[in-house]
Amino acid sequence: MSHRLLTEKRLCLATHNAGKAREVAALLAEHGIQVVTAGELGLPVPDETETTFIGNATLKAQAAARASGMVSMADDSGFSVAALDGAPGVYTADWAEQPDGTRDYAAAMAKVERLARHAADRKAWFSCALVLAWPDGHVEAFLGEAPGQWVWPPRGAMGFGYDPMFVPDGEGLTFAEMDPARKHAISHRAAAFRLLSGACLPPR
Repeated sequence: MSHRLLTEKRLCLATHNAGKAREVAALLAEHGIQVVTAGELGLPVPDETETTFIGNATLKAQAAARASGMVSMADDSGFSVAALDGAPGVYTADWAEQPDGTRDYAAAMAKVERLARHAADRKAWFSCALVLAWPDGHVEAFLGEAPGQWVWPPRGAMGFGYDPMFVPDGEGLTFAEMDPARKHAISHRAAAFRLLSGACLPPR
């Protein structure tokens, strides 16, 4: 299957998250592509109503492409546990939602442990969907995964989200204990970006 090559030198990143913007902007800068975020452009955040990572990322990328008139990129990512039939999955952030609107990932990790503690299967994985959407409606979608297992109690202070309870396959440290450069090299987002860059980005 042939993919559409990204020829533009500037794209809209459909995020209002400054940390995510920095991470993706650094990856794209290596290909000579400059990023402007949906947050910087004042674009609204669409409701994530899909039931898959690719579905939600597509929804966000297409909304940004329509509103900005630029090629747009969006991601959707989450943490899945085999013993919970893949939950929290696309509801990863929702599990951390508190009544006051803040997010408490320590509580979310405790919920995973409470629901899965008696399961023999400790398999878990992070997923990241990356989608490019053009203003003419064309879409390119890629899904990367980082397989591993969940551990308890949580360990490490360098990651975020569910990182302290996840040890990737072949490693002894959790994502939150790892040097950030090591984590980024083997993460689900890195896996998805490798697929996207190989298919759609100009050679460096």
